[in-house]
Amino acid sequence: MTKSSDATPSAEDAAKPHDAAVQRALVEAQEEILVFLRQRLRNHDEAEEVLQRFSLRVLERSSQLRDVQTVRGWLGRILATTIVDHQRAQARRHRREAAADSIDIEALPADPDAEIDATVCNCLYRLLPTLKAEYADVIWRADILGEPRDRLAASLGISLNNVTVRLHRGRKALRMRLEEMCRTCSTHGFLDCRCDEMPLGTDGPVAQAKPARPLARSRRARKDDA
Repeated sequence: MTKSSDATPSAEDAAKPHDAAVQRALVEAQEEILVFLRQRLRNHDEAEEVLQRFSLRVLERSSQLRDVQTVRGWLGRILATTIVDHQRAQARRHRREAAADSIDIEALPADPDAEIDATVCNCLYRLLPTLKAEYADVIWRADILGEPRDRLAASLGISLNNVTVRLHRGRKALRMRLEEMCRTCSTHGFLDCRCDEMPLGTDGPVAQAKPARPLARSRRARKDDA
């Protein structure tokens, strides 16, 4: 039976971060978002840039996850605002380049749409199996499907308080997974990406003797810094 005390998620709450299946789930979840961004923005480099900004925002705001109403809505809002911030920056750049440009940048929607919502659900669908089954179940049913907690408690045969505790602990465990996902590189693996330190050579990337950074940056971002 789940104890009511608040505890930080341990290895029992979420599989070990270096487990191969977990690493694969992290990469697949990140790629799910990247595929969506490529389709939405129709630009590979811009998609990578937005993914990095989204990842940074999730890392910066992950502490909010214990207080939000649903993980689904929280992630969707971050992804939507990251996209619209990028689009507004692009519109301003284009407007400076063409004075006659009449793009209404403030009219761009910042709320999650059906495609963003589906992407977030698919991402979570890949991450939830890496948590304890009892936590994954309540998050899926309460946070993704929107099932009322009292109905969830009745179907599980536990108290409403226990559902609340499981949901709270499950979100904390999921927060760990999301933080790991945001530090994952689909090219070079888990928490060990050197994308921004590997200039292209005739035979491919050549590693440099520099400390690895947690997040890769897009080629476009690096050009902007040049």
